[in-house]
Amino acid sequence: MELQNDLLLRAARGEKTERVPVWMMRQAGRILKEYREVRAKAGSFIALATTPELAAEVTLQPVDILGVDAAIIFSDILVVPEAMGLPYEMVEAKGPYFPKTVKTKEDIDLLVTTEMEDRLSYVYESMDIVKRELGGRVPLIGFAGAPFTIFCYMIEGQGSKTFSKAKKVLYSDPEFAHTLLNKITEATISYLKGKVKHGADLLQIFDSWAGVLSPAQYSAFSIPYLKRISDAFPEVPVTLFSKGAFFARKDLGELSCDVVGLDWNMDIRESRELIPNKTLQGNLDPCVLYSPFSEVEKQTKTMVQAFGKERYIANLGHGVYPDTDPEKVKCFIETVKAC
Repeated sequence: MELQNDLLLRAARGEKTERVPVWMMRQAGRILKEYREVRAKAGSFIALATTPELAAEVTLQPVDILGVDAAIIFSDILVVPEAMGLPYEMVEAKGPYFPKTVKTKEDIDLLVTTEMEDRLSYVYESMDIVKRELGGRVPLIGFAGAPFTIFCYMIEGQGSKTFSKAKKVLYSDPEFAHTLLNKITEATISYLKGKVKHGADLLQIFDSWAGVLSPAQYSAFSIPYLKRISDAFPEVPVTLFSKGAFFARKDLGELSCDVVGLDWNMDIRESRELIPNKTLQGNLDPCVLYSPFSEVEKQTKTMVQAFGKERYIANLGHGVYPDTDPEKVKCFIETVKAC
């Protein structure tokens, strides 16, 4: 089906666009009362994510309500370790929790990397519904967590400010770490292949915990696996978003990805110099959306001017915060469109 609005894909490929495309990380979420209503109906976050009809409904809401230039399938990065054999729980006000973690080589041997389409059928079913309901209005983004970020959760068992347990393994048993990272990468590529098959027009890889690593560790334990993922998808654009890894921008730009996402701490002009031949995405501080409307508009215009209108996708520097006023979000989106 031909897309009516392919701005995102053209920008990702470095082609000229009539205007800058815009979408937001976590755009399908608690900022919308419509999302909260569906979430209440589902009963829990995991029930919402694993019920195709409901996941599809909240995926479509930002397109219909906010006017973004792309839908991103509603899911969670932790469905991959769950499909590999490591189920998780979502603890209210605390976040994800893994009752069982990876501790030994035997634990790694038990992990599964194949049959992702069967194990995660609910994700693909929701994608099929979304593609049908979108009717070609905007592209659909598929996503996954980067191998290192998934590794953090599989070792640590929950969120952490330091991920010291996970980092300890990198120092104490690097061979073990690489064995697990390799398995995660295989499972992730299999999962994303399914997403492309079911209609993902662009893929984004979230390395949410990249910033806990030193430059040397990031080069050793993340970049090679991001390269494998990028190289596996010549058929669709790939975006790499490594939050906090300001030191890795040049290395990321040398991979075969099409887009490099920036967080709000990454200087725009410097990033253009380090990554001259890629599309950049980002990078408004989500807290700007707490400002008065005039300031949201001013900051958004300043950002777009700094990036320039070519090889650029407007976004926040991380996910939109759940207590953000949806009208401020609309102001951000409409300002980008008017630039």
